[in-house]
Amino acid sequence: MTSSPTRRGMLYGGVAAVAAAAGVGGAWWRERSAGSNAGGGEQLDAAFWAQKFERPEGGELALSSLRGKPLLLNFWATWCPPCVEEMPMIDAFFRQNGGNGWQVVGLAIDQPSAVRKFLQRTPVTYPTGLAGLQGTELVKNLGNTGGGLPFTLVLNGNGSVAARKMGKLESADLETWRRELVHG
Repeated sequence: MTSSPTRRGMLYGGVAAVAAAAGVGGAWWRERSAGSNAGGGEQLDAAFWAQKFERPEGGELALSSLRGKPLLLNFWATWCPPCVEEMPMIDAFFRQNGGNGWQVVGLAIDQPSAVRKFLQRTPVTYPTGLAGLQGTELVKNLGNTGGGLPFTLVLNGNGSVAARKMGKLESADLETWRRELVHG
């Protein structure tokens, strides 16, 4: 007895749907496991600290100048709604904690002209660097294998990775990191 083309198509479709769901679930689990607040504690190499980025207002942002204190490094873009939504909260965190040892830097993965226009309309007090397309490779090398935005990396004062967060920050993330890294 042979099965009808309709039944065979439904069977193949069902198998494909299960395989797709398993693939999406696996990708979500990898991002969740590696990208949430899991730090890893790995020390970043000299090549990371040697990087320099143009600043939107002119001048240069050298990562080497940021060593020695906790650092929140936020990757964002003007075309990324969650990135834009979290910026006021990150700015408030910087204003409240910059004097208590925290450094905050935003690295824009975007066109320089778009970043300059955006920051004129929506200024922030923390330093911003223009990472451009090299920023995409940088986030992948820092543990965000999918390259999605926003992506935040938190480093302790020794330059080790304390936390990674793929996706929009919540105030609880910032509070936890502030408490754990400054007050130990």
